[in-house]
Formats: sequence, C-alpha cells, structure tokens
Amino acid sequence: MTDTIHRCRWAQGDARMQAYHDEEWGVPIRDSRALWEKMVLDTFQAGLSWRTILNKREAFRAAFEDFEPERIAAYGPAEIARLMGDAGIVRARAKIEATIRNARAFLAMQEQGEDFSRFVWSFVGDAPQKGDGTGSAARSAAGDALSAALKKRGFSFVGPVVVHAWLQATGVINDHEATCFRR
Repeated sequence: MTDTIHRCRWAQGDARMQAYHDEEWGVPIRDSRALWEKMVLDTFQAGLSWRTILNKREAFRAAFEDFEPERIAAYGPAEIARLMGDAGIVRARAKIEATIRNARAFLAMQEQGEDFSRFVWSFVGDAPQKGDGTGSAARSAAGDALSAALKKRGFSFVGPVVVHAWLQATGVINDHEATCFRR
C-alpha cells in the first residue's frame, strides 16, 4: 500500500509547480527583501498563469539585477528599453514601470524607518491567517486593506487580487486547500 500525498489541485501534474508548492508557496516570509521579490513576480503574474512566471523566474532575476530595489529605483528609459527587448521575461511596459515605481516606494518606506515586512504582517495581526480551505478565494479582507495602504504609499499594480495572490505565496495567508498536506 502506498501513501498518497494530497496537494492543492493547482500543483498537481507538473513537477516544477509541485516542487514550488511543496517547498515555497505558502511558507511564511518575514524578510522584507524576499517579500519585495515575490511582490515583483506577482505583479508580473497578473493576468497570466503562475507557471509562466515560475518558468521565467531566473530570467527575471537576471533582468532585474537580483531584484535589488536600489538599482531598480534608478532605472530610466534605457533600462526600460532593455527590459522591453528581453524575451526571457514578460515584456509588459506597465508592469516594468510599476516595478520601478514600487522600488522607489519600497525605498521611501525604508528611508522613513518603516520596515516593509512588519508593515505587511501588521495586516494579519503578525500571524499567518488561515484561508477557508477551498483554494478558490481571489480576494481577502487583508489583501483589500493592504492593497489600499500600498497605493497610498505610492505602489502601483497592487490591486486586491494581485495582493491576495502575493499574500498566499508568501504565507501571510495560508490558503492551502483543506486536504493539502501543507495546510
């Protein structure tokens, strides 16, 4: 008799997605820079499948200089043109420009003494929030509130659906399905 490991439906049938699910997705992240990197990737995922972004993640890291916000914040027309010509990433000007604005907003928070991780986690009382176990929620109250707060701080392309997906990916919200071994 073999034991069956139950995973979220979206992670079944694809070895890379399964590994991402088992090792990364939903693991609580408390490091501001790691949260920032995941936010950039979730911004690019908007309207696309996560599989697309996961397959291009290393190309994104190279194109965006390991997601170093100080470097990205200084990007201008030449860097935007370079990124628009990079077939290894998603070449969406609005998302590229949002990433630059978001790097500047991230750094502005730091300059004002506001820790990004503490800010994010404050929306769930500093403890992972459990989803309903269905894996089908596209939004959450925490995501809606954080989306609005990020926009007030100058972030863009951080609507409630994008933010909720980001909170799921970073373990701020545990949205593994009820039967998933990771729940």
